[in-house]
Parts: sequence; structure tokens; C-alpha cells
Amino acid sequence: MNEPDYSNLRIAITGGTGSFGQTVTRHLLDLGAAEIRIISRDETKQDAMRRELADPRLRYFIGDIRHRDSLFHPFRGVDVIFHAAALKQVPSCEFFPEQAISTNILGSENVILQAAAQSVSKVVFLSTDKAVAPINAMGMTKALMEKLVQAYARRFQGDGPVLCCVRYGNVMYSRGSVVPLFTDRILKGLPLPITAPQMTRFMLPLAEAVDLVKVALVHGLPGDVFVRKSPAATVATLAEALQSLFGTRLPIELLGIRHGEKIHETLATGEELRTADDLGAHLRIPMDCRDINYAGNSFVNALVTEEHNDFTSESTLRLDVVGTKEMLLRIPEIRLALEKR
Repeated sequence: MNEPDYSNLRIAITGGTGSFGQTVTRHLLDLGAAEIRIISRDETKQDAMRRELADPRLRYFIGDIRHRDSLFHPFRGVDVIFHAAALKQVPSCEFFPEQAISTNILGSENVILQAAAQSVSKVVFLSTDKAVAPINAMGMTKALMEKLVQAYARRFQGDGPVLCCVRYGNVMYSRGSVVPLFTDRILKGLPLPITAPQMTRFMLPLAEAVDLVKVALVHGLPGDVFVRKSPAATVATLAEALQSLFGTRLPIELLGIRHGEKIHETLATGEELRTADDLGAHLRIPMDCRDINYAGNSFVNALVTEEHNDFTSESTLRLDVVGTKEMLLRIPEIRLALEKR
């Protein structure tokens, strides 16, 4: 599939008022998208986005992926859907797993079924490193979302939308993430709360998350999962890099590991890497298309494969303070905060 002609493309974005939604919307407008439909539950954010962007190609829909009927009009006549709506906070999902199930699993199935009913061409689902070997409710529900995508991709067999996923780690300066938290506290002169200094996390600027979705849009086949090869940093390094940028020496508050958190995250398992295609900056993990009967020699052949290690935030390229500062300076909000300081 070649780069699409965005001037003929109608795109719907669930969770479109979130950090990813707003960033990809601006990008798509710059690319000349014919129409972008923003779907979310937050009328205040929709109003703010409407006033800020003020573009006639944008249409706004109050809707909730938990209610399939509310997706009927937003999806009607669109070509592509980016499914970003989700419950993403690990502690919140730990204490309210039933809500994570309703949104991340059942809501995602509603997106699949309504997209199929409306003859949408392609749906790209946003997943997370926490879906790999998950130990928390958020990761478990996202893992099941990925399984739903692949199960329906098998069932459709070309007679329905192309369903594929992207999977990435921490998006820097996304809403609720640690970078804006640290930045806010630095500007207020408050101590920085750290769970565990040695904890590592993949680092991904929002612009690279948008690029990953574009790769899936162009190259995605049914059931594919796309991964960005991201570097990682420890939480301690991230805090030190931000303090260095802002010229502060604030104390650190050690909180301990919170409910459902890992010391290191995983973007792809060794089993997945056995069949993955290396696309340079990205990996394409194809869906296992075998039938449940495992007929013929396909099952035997699948056993004869090379061993691979998991792709983790511990084993990937580790950023030092200098490298982390360079990545932080690519974030517009950080640059703006430094200018105002």
C-alpha cells in the first residue's frame, strides 16, 4: 500500500481530544485530510479544540465507545478509524478493573463491529507495552483488545475492515504521564516523586507515535501489530535530565512501586520476534493466520524457529542524562516551558 491521498480521506479518531488525538489531528490537517471526525465524551475539551483549531474539515461528536449506537453517525462514510479511546492509568484500572474491561475490551469490540457495519476500510488500534506479559488490569485489557483485533481479522477474511494495532511505550508529555508531572513540580519548586529509581521506561515523543500509526495505515495487513524501536531511560535519569534542563536541584521523594507496575516493560516477546519483519525504525509482527485445526505441516514448520530474546526497556538502547535531555528538547511543551522560565 502506498502513501494515501489524504485529500480524499475521511478519518475518525476515537478519544480524539486526548494527547495523541490532538497531535495526530494537527498532523492530518497539515497533510490535507478531507475530513476528520473527533469522537469523545468530553464536551469541554471538544469546545476548546474547536476554538483552537477552527478548521471546517473538523467535525465533533459526543460519544462513548461503550455505547455502540453512539458510533453510528461518527463512523458513517469514513474511510479510516484511529482508535485511541481507552482507560490508560495503571493505578486507576487496578482499582476499577471492571471499568477498564468496559472501555478497553468491550468498547474496542464496539468499534470493530460498528466499523464493519459502516464498511470502513481500515481501523488502527492503539495498544501499549503493558499489554505484553501483562501484570496489571490496564495491560490485560489492552492485551485482550489485541486478541479481539486478531480474532475478528481472521473471521472477516477480507470481507470487512483491515484491523491492525500499534504498540508503544511511554509517550512523552502525554496527559497524565510523568514528564508533565515532573515539569509542573519543577516549575513550582516542589520535590519530585519517584517510584523506583532503577525503573526503566521506553521513551517516545508524540510525533513518533503519530509516525507509527502512519506506518500501520500504509503497511498494515489484517491482524498486524507494529512496534516502534524505542530507547529507554530510568526514572532517575529522566528526573535528573529535567532538573538539568531547568537548572534545579530539588529533593527526590521515593514512593515505592505502585499497584500493577513493573520494573521493566516489554514491547515484543521473543516468540513474536521470531516472525517479525524488520522495517528499520519499526517492527511488523504478523498475525498467526493458521486455522484452529492446525492442519498439514504448518504447525510443524512453525516449531522450527530461531530463538529470540524479549525486546524490553532493560535490553534496548539506554539513554543517559545527555541523551534524555536531547529527547526532552524535542517536546514543544518543554521548549515552551524553558522559554517562559
